[in-house]
Amino acid sequence: MTDERTIPQSDRSKPTVSIVGAGPSGFACAIALARAGYSVIVHEQRTHVGGRFHGDFQGLENWSSEDDILQELRRSGIEPTFDYHAVSAGIGFDAWGKRYDIRSKSPLYYLVQRGSDHGALDQSLLTQAQALGVDVRFSDRVKQVDGLAVLAGGPRTADAIAAGYVFDTDMADGDWVCFDNELAPLGYSYLLVHRGRGTVASCMFTGFKREAEYVTRTIATFRDRAGLTMRNEKRFGGYANFRLPRTAVQGGHLVVGEQAGFQDALAGFGMRYALRSGILAARSIIENVDYTMLWRQELLPFLKTGVANRFLFNCVGERGWRWILKNRLEGTDSRESLQRLYGKSSWTRIFFPIAYWRYRAPLKDNSCDHQHCSCVWCRCCAEEAAAEVHRRRKDGPKPMAA
Repeated sequence: MTDERTIPQSDRSKPTVSIVGAGPSGFACAIALARAGYSVIVHEQRTHVGGRFHGDFQGLENWSSEDDILQELRRSGIEPTFDYHAVSAGIGFDAWGKRYDIRSKSPLYYLVQRGSDHGALDQSLLTQAQALGVDVRFSDRVKQVDGLAVLAGGPRTADAIAAGYVFDTDMADGDWVCFDNELAPLGYSYLLVHRGRGTVASCMFTGFKREAEYVTRTIATFRDRAGLTMRNEKRFGGYANFRLPRTAVQGGHLVVGEQAGFQDALAGFGMRYALRSGILAARSIIENVDYTMLWRQELLPFLKTGVANRFLFNCVGERGWRWILKNRLEGTDSRESLQRLYGKSSWTRIFFPIAYWRYRAPLKDNSCDHQHCSCVWCRCCAEEAAAEVHRRRKDGPKPMAA
């Protein structure tokens, strides 16, 4: 879909806005500001857009609100020029291998690709922002931000990780999910296949040090239950960080996306929250309204429900999820059922204080001690450390103060 709206000229009476981070939240903010006539500079420390991703499929969820996410984006001036596939049916498995058919009248989520490939979400947002005159600077590591700025640097730590493979396949399109602690402790495993490409992964909330073991089990399970076949497979991994910030303002700068902790604590479907937070930050600047007030109105209820749901998920265990699959997702409109799960409810009011007390500190996985551990998070930390050493060698020693 092409954007036929007139590209506005920057208004020199408006301050230039710097955005640190070229992810969905940063680009959502940049696009909204550019449409309002602001001059915007996006600083990204990596060499290209979508550097954290490897062409893997992810779900842009469509169940937490009655509004369709694509319409929500359009209303905010962001055109869905990325490739997307509406998913309204899938197959779930419980820990005992029983199958459940999951269906809805409207899309449960939109399957999108992450990374720098043509049609990927990240690449498409970059192209749209640049068409609006946004100045995107890669290999630009910002150490200090001056003036009006928005911080969109992504997750700071790992509260959950996803690890698996992207691959080519002759399988028919399909979507499968499995709730089994032997495959993904306190999380879920998933298999997504679309037009000859696939992603299989274990999304785990603990047990990071045994990542390789859980991924191996996940692949074996989907080979048995879904007929998984893979060619040209490549390993990939990612991580999520969620928390409840007080103001989402740091050093006077607005903080968006996962850098602020805006993430779904139950399942890690945080792209919608990231995009929405970037749009809210832009609104705060354009309309000169308090950012904290905006995100507390638009995001905080969902964040609280996510924390309460995560607490309940950990309490009910595999038998509880078998009950949910059987009685809440199968044989009903699954999107409506998930809306009720993510909406305001009496149990959120009851369990949130307990859940918040339990998760007020980061959900540090004690198995991930960075000692002889090769999980996604440890690999990322090692790569960051190596990159920092390279930067220091390249830049040379800092001059001594007079």
